[in-house]
Amino acid sequence: MKTNAYVKELKGQSVADLQSQLVDAKKELFNLRFQNATNQLDNTARIKEVRKNIARIQTVISEKNSVAE
Repeated sequence: MKTNAYVKELKGQSVADLQSQLVDAKKELFNLRFQNATNQLDNTARIKEVRKNIARIQTVISEKNSVAE
């Protein structure tokens, strides 16, 4: 149920907001991978969660772009 609310929230945002969220999520993923490589990451499940959020954001962006065309 939590993911459905997140997707609904994403669908309500503009493409520009989604693009900025995508950049932030990719930066977070980079930092998590870096922490994991240096054995500083406590919650390794966060990497998977961020990857899925990136995919969700990209999906909503592509849906909005296909509707606009």
